[in-house]
Amino acid sequence: MALWDKVKAEFIDIIEWTDDSSNTMVYRFPRYDNEIKYSAQLIVRQSQAAVFVKRGQIADVFPSGHYTLDADNLPILATLAGWKYGFHSPFKAEIYFVNLKNFTNLKWGTKNPVILRDPEFGAVRLRAFGTYVVKISDPARFIREIVGTDGHFTLEKVTDQLRNLIITRFSDLLGDRNIPVLDLTASYDELSRVLTKIISPEFLEYGLDITKLLVENISFPTEVEEAMDKRSSMGIIGNLDNYFKFQSANAMEMAARNPSGDAGAGVGMGMGFAMANQMTEAMRRQSVTEADSQQKSSTTLDRPYVNTESSPPPLPATEPFVEYYIAGKGEKIGPLELKVILSNIKKEKIRPDTLIWRQGLEGWQKADTIEEMKSAFKSVPPPLPE
Repeated sequence: MALWDKVKAEFIDIIEWTDDSSNTMVYRFPRYDNEIKYSAQLIVRQSQAAVFVKRGQIADVFPSGHYTLDADNLPILATLAGWKYGFHSPFKAEIYFVNLKNFTNLKWGTKNPVILRDPEFGAVRLRAFGTYVVKISDPARFIREIVGTDGHFTLEKVTDQLRNLIITRFSDLLGDRNIPVLDLTASYDELSRVLTKIISPEFLEYGLDITKLLVENISFPTEVEEAMDKRSSMGIIGNLDNYFKFQSANAMEMAARNPSGDAGAGVGMGMGFAMANQMTEAMRRQSVTEADSQQKSSTTLDRPYVNTESSPPPLPATEPFVEYYIAGKGEKIGPLELKVILSNIKKEKIRPDTLIWRQGLEGWQKADTIEEMKSAFKSVPPPLPE
C-alpha cells in the first residue's frame, strides 16, 4: 500500500484544498513523505492562504491565486533547503492551507455572575452573553502561536480561549464604567464598541482579527427582577387611595349583578370594602391630627399677639365613626361608612331588602327600614313595570 501511495504521489502535480466544512481553520495537505514535484501547480482559492513549512520553520506564504512551484516562487524555501543549483527533483515541505473567511455567530457568555456595586440596588450579580465574529489575519503567526503541527485544526479548539478572554475583559469593563444597572440596556452599543477596541490587540497576538462583537443581553438576578417588577407595578397603579376605591366599587357592582354567586366572591368583595374604608379612615385621622398639630403650633407661637375678640370659634366636634355591615351571599361585608352605603343605594347596588346591621340595632334589618337610609331610598326611582 505504501508503494502505491508513493507511485501515485509522483503523478500528482496539482495542490489545492476544497473546504467542505464550516469549522476548519487550518488543513495540512496530505503528501506521501511530504514530497512535492518540481513545477507542481498550487491553487489557492478565495479566502485561503497556503503556508510552506520546512524543518519546522515557516518559509513562504501564498495568498489566493494560481502558482507554479519553482525556485522563483519559493525563494525562502530554496534558501532553507540550500539548493545551490535550483531544484529539478521532488522536494520536501509541509503545506498548510489556512481558511481566511469570517467565522460568524460565535457565542460568548459569563459562566459565573459578575458582581457589581450599583448606586441604587447595592451589590448585584449580572450575567451577560453575546456573539462575535473572528477571522485569521496573519496565517504564519496563527500557525506558530496556536496551530503548531496540528494537521486539522478546527474552530472548537480555540473558541474556549477566545471566550475566556472576552469574558475577562468584559467584567473589567463593567467595573470601570460604573453604569447603573437600569441604564445598561441603553449602553449595549457602547459596551460592544469599547470591548472590541480593548480585546483587538490581544486577538492580533494570535494572528486573529475580531471583526464584530455584540453584547446581546445583560440579565439581572431574580431578586432584582422582582424588585423592578414591583416598582413598575407601583408606578402603574399610581394613587393607592383611588385604586382601592375603584376596586371596591367594582366588587360591589359584581355582587349586585350576581347575587347568587359563591362565597369566595363575597369574601373578596368584603376585603375590598374593608381595605377601602381602612385607607379612607386612616387618611381622615391623619388629616385631623395634622390640623390639630398645626393649630396648636400656631396658637403657641402667636399667643402674645392674639386678639381674643377676633379669634375664630372652636372647631365642631367630629362625629363618631359608625360601622355598618351588609349581609351578602352568606357573608358579612364590612365595616363600611354611612356615606359609602348611601352612595351605593343611589347607584342601586344596595336594594331596599338588603340586610344591614350596625351597633344599636337588635338584629339584621332591611335597608329601607333603617332611619338614616330611608330618605336615600325615596330618591331612587321604582323598578320599571314589566
